[in-house]
Amino acid sequence: MATSPQQQGGSFDKEIAATAKAPEPGAPQRKKDRTHWLYIMVIVAVFAGAAIGLIAPDAGIALEPLGKAFVALIKMIIAPVIFCTIVLGVGSVAKAATVGKVGGLALVYFLVMATFALVIGLVVGNFIHPGEGLHLQPYEEASGGEEGGMVAFLMSLIPGDIPVLPTLVLALLVGFALQSMGKAGEPVLTGIKHIQAVVFKLMMMIMWAAPVGAFGAIAAVVGKTGWAAIGAMATLMGAFYLTCALFIVIVLGGLLKIVTGLNIFLLLKYLAREFLLIFSTSSSESALPRLIAKMEHAGVSKPVVGITVPTGYSFNLDGTAIYLTMASLFVSSAMGMPMSIPEQISLLVFMIIASKGAAGVTGAGLATLAAGLQSHRPELLDGMGVIVGIDKFMSECRALTNFTGNAVATLLIGKWTNEIDLDQARATLAGQNPFDELSLEPDAHGAPTNAPEADEALPEPQTTVAAVGQSKAGAMS
Repeated sequence: MATSPQQQGGSFDKEIAATAKAPEPGAPQRKKDRTHWLYIMVIVAVFAGAAIGLIAPDAGIALEPLGKAFVALIKMIIAPVIFCTIVLGVGSVAKAATVGKVGGLALVYFLVMATFALVIGLVVGNFIHPGEGLHLQPYEEASGGEEGGMVAFLMSLIPGDIPVLPTLVLALLVGFALQSMGKAGEPVLTGIKHIQAVVFKLMMMIMWAAPVGAFGAIAAVVGKTGWAAIGAMATLMGAFYLTCALFIVIVLGGLLKIVTGLNIFLLLKYLAREFLLIFSTSSSESALPRLIAKMEHAGVSKPVVGITVPTGYSFNLDGTAIYLTMASLFVSSAMGMPMSIPEQISLLVFMIIASKGAAGVTGAGLATLAAGLQSHRPELLDGMGVIVGIDKFMSECRALTNFTGNAVATLLIGKWTNEIDLDQARATLAGQNPFDELSLEPDAHGAPTNAPEADEALPEPQTTVAAVGQSKAGAMS
């Protein structure tokens, strides 16, 4: 039952509830999203691990196998994630490019901005040197001789990893081959989508072990280095937050002002409710239907919104891009194995390709980070346990940056294609044309019916809104 404007204006939670679709009689109920419990457990585990490391350093160091086991599980799933997302990502690019000027322009913009964000992450990482001075050692070198028989046996149960770079090349070749086959290749693509669903389900199962892995990894690193580890992690998080804020205000805000004349701060105010929703779920996917509705209300045409927004959710991950390069440099500095400039450039190219297509899947960003390290410096994977612990603290910032980047992209593409009413946009952002929350009826949740390509542009097999976590890019995108 719809609420009156007076009732609706009182509570954000009531507004969200008002837009939810009531279950029809006999229809299967959607499973509740429980990923917020995962975030809470990881945060508790991080503080508990830090406390153990400070109070009882030897006990903390003894917990290191927990962190190593979780990293091994992530390594196990890297190749399947990369293969499925790249094969289907090639198809998404092809489909987006076929919708004409809007799709082609959006893809070029997304590629340029993602590359720019990756470069910013590298520049900031080289400037602040996060993790420097920790001198973490690979697990085998530090305590391999003390490993008990039971620990060694349990570790041997985890399958080994598959080389990432050959997998990436094979996935690109398979993707282009299937696209060249036309309709004959569609059954194979459908099969890979189903396999991807299984892979992402397995990834979600692994992520539920993140609290245990984070507890062991943080306890061990704090037990070895004390307050220095806490300071290094705080430096990385602070630098990441500041970098994302400056990226939004200076880079995205500057582009928005130059191209459209609109003010980035007014846009942020206009999307404040969506930011609150994203912050509470750590996923920009949860605000997808609201962004579509609000961009249309701001004067961007339905076809442009229907193509740009869903495609951007898979390919325009500015916050995730900044995170990937900064986290990579943090691990290399913490391990005392800094990357050379050629290695960093090679890593950047890899991340540009590998980060596409896994948006909105919990743990996909962590898997992409692990893939980049494994493909360039496999010995650095032992330092990933620390990132697992603080990743959750950065997931909200990643999701907010990704969301803002897609909102700005939609306005820019609308201007470049002359598919935006700038007078309406100015009035809307200035508050003269307020958005009607009651317009978010259940039937409006999704891409416009006159833009079917929008749904096809998303490579994920499941089209979830609240049931999917971030990283994607983010997971943890």
